[in-house]
Amino acid sequence: MKDVLKCSVAPQFYHENGHFDLIYCEICVVFYLRITRQLADIMPTTNRKRQGRDTAVQGTNDSSVVSKVSAAAQGYFQDAFLQHFVCKVARRAPLINRGYYVRWRAVDHCVKKFLQVTENCPKRQILSLGAGFDSAYFRLHAEEALDRAVVFEVDFPDVCRRKAALINANISLRGLLDPHLPSPTGPVYVHSGQYRLLGVDVREEAQVEEALSAAGLDWAAPTLILSEVVLTYMETQWSDAVICWATKLLPQSLFVMYEQIHPRDPFGRIMQDHFLKLNSTLHALQQYPDTAAQRHRFLDQGWEQCVCLDMNAFYFGLVPEEERSRVESLEPFDEYEEWHQKCSHYFILTASRGSLMAEALLPHPPGRYHFVPLVEKHFPRTPSFIASLSPVPSILPSWSTSALSLRPLPVCVEGLGTASTSLSTGRVLLTGGSSRGGRGPVSRVLLRGQGGWRCVSVETAGDLGVRLYHTATSLPGGGGLVFGGRSSPLKPARGLFRVSLVPGGPQDPLHSEDPGKLCVEEMVCTGEAPLPRWRHSAATVRHKGEDFLFVFGGKNESQPVLSDGYFLCVERQHWREMPVEGAAPEARHSHSACSYQGGLVLFGGVDSGGVPLGDTAVLRPTDRGFCWERIDVQPPPVPRYSHTAHVIGERLLVVGGVWLHSDGVPGVLMIHLSTRCSVEFRMDTTAVPWPLMLHSFCSELTNPGDPELLLIGGGGNCFSFGTHFNLQPVTVDLRAALR
Repeated sequence: MKDVLKCSVAPQFYHENGHFDLIYCEICVVFYLRITRQLADIMPTTNRKRQGRDTAVQGTNDSSVVSKVSAAAQGYFQDAFLQHFVCKVARRAPLINRGYYVRWRAVDHCVKKFLQVTENCPKRQILSLGAGFDSAYFRLHAEEALDRAVVFEVDFPDVCRRKAALINANISLRGLLDPHLPSPTGPVYVHSGQYRLLGVDVREEAQVEEALSAAGLDWAAPTLILSEVVLTYMETQWSDAVICWATKLLPQSLFVMYEQIHPRDPFGRIMQDHFLKLNSTLHALQQYPDTAAQRHRFLDQGWEQCVCLDMNAFYFGLVPEEERSRVESLEPFDEYEEWHQKCSHYFILTASRGSLMAEALLPHPPGRYHFVPLVEKHFPRTPSFIASLSPVPSILPSWSTSALSLRPLPVCVEGLGTASTSLSTGRVLLTGGSSRGGRGPVSRVLLRGQGGWRCVSVETAGDLGVRLYHTATSLPGGGGLVFGGRSSPLKPARGLFRVSLVPGGPQDPLHSEDPGKLCVEEMVCTGEAPLPRWRHSAATVRHKGEDFLFVFGGKNESQPVLSDGYFLCVERQHWREMPVEGAAPEARHSHSACSYQGGLVLFGGVDSGGVPLGDTAVLRPTDRGFCWERIDVQPPPVPRYSHTAHVIGERLLVVGGVWLHSDGVPGVLMIHLSTRCSVEFRMDTTAVPWPLMLHSFCSELTNPGDPELLLIGGGGNCFSFGTHFNLQPVTVDLRAALR
């Protein structure tokens, strides 16, 4: 058992990274367990299962409020009342705090817009379904935003009983209610002038209607109906019924909903599995898997207009840049992939009835996100029309009809933020990264022998230290260079190291299955060295017979993106200034750079505003030095980052990564550098038995003459759903992309 915390209401459950903790009151817990067991003994099996699911769903309320309190405590938003609904304030990870911030911001945006639109109405109402321990009434009342407004909250009776007890026991909460509250009667647990708390199962339409009428809801008054991750826990026939009766009974209404989408990609599968383990199935995902389906769901149930945005579209389109900068500076942060994926798997929706409520609909974000006009009921429901409604960048990639085959290798290799380099044919060195075993300086070698691939740890002469998101670059003469990385978002890794495999015995290290010993030598270089950084690129270029390591971009603990480039003369161990003509690519991190015709080709990344990039630039050698040239690719590639890339002949192959596009996840993008055309290839992952998350990974061509690519490591911290690691290397057959 965890620490005993004395409280007036128990038990409360919260989860972090998929684990449950129990916070309980020593006075109440024995009584609670005794009653629970007695109910289980006398309850029919079907009802018992339903109550078990309902109890699990109620547990999501408790975890949610703890996370909201954490975000508020770190300054993401202001809410002095949330803390009164938890027994103990627990600090969540920055990724959790950001996720709950954007959720709070989206809902608050919609509520404030409704209150603004209805400010001249004699009466307006907020009806919160499955409100849980939401503190919106108290916060809005303290802000004096509820003039002529009444807030109705509906949830399970057990939740309302606990919430009413917490309110009555706290002077700050009780002070925002009428001084003389009537005793609770029936389903009404709190009845104040501007606040009513009702304990009713939202699925029971007749009971909800009767309870709301008895509590004083005016069915003709402008009403905001709020459902914040509530309806998805119901079977779809029940949630559809709720959406339907709301539009029938409330002719002047705005429905606001925040829920999950995209169940079938790797992140979505992990998200679903998490809630299944909690006995809280996300029912709506199968029938309504994306924003287009959700919009049509509401239109089909009688709502007149509907706008639905995923949270990337909301955050980049409707949160001002100044506010985004404030939020992004609150805590050290380096989980961009997981942040964007979390936002792509949640949406905020507004649906309206009545001309006044149409003014409160979400607007369409400007800028990089292009939207068609509002969805009207009389528009044709053709597939092309539905496709045009997706809130994604206005880019239409060219998709190949061929899919690339993937095959997992029977080798256990994990690693997030690991760097790879091919030291010779069939020998891939893996450095740094993190795994379920933690972070450490252990280096491994993937060896290809007669029996296939195997992974071995190598004895190391020297120390690379702990580092993630660094680069390991093969050198033309053999060996490689390791540069940059970090051990934490506040601690960059320092030094530049030359690495090579030396024989461990009398055998030839190039042909033996013995990897030998890894020699690590820190290079002492002259000249002006680049600042420590991670998420940068490093590739070899050649000028007048000399080999250079060119380092570009990245980020560090004080600068969110870097735009500088540095040339290291490998033979002389000297950082040299080289004349570079042309406009340099904008500052970025998590991009790729590959050696190409004596220079390099750079693609993608994340810009200073945290938005993915999709541009292509070539650094070409000239008589004087080098010259940047922008490549205009058609059709324009979908912006992405945290990918890997390789050049084969005139083809740039961009593998995996993260994008904000709504159509699946990135596969392999082929850019022909001569014709400047692009084609997207999907990956056939049916042979891979786990969700394949291709970011924070590395890749290597297995043989220059063999069109096969080896994908190594990858995965990520999937919000509060747990950390996922790709368990084994996977090979990609590139023949279709190289035809």
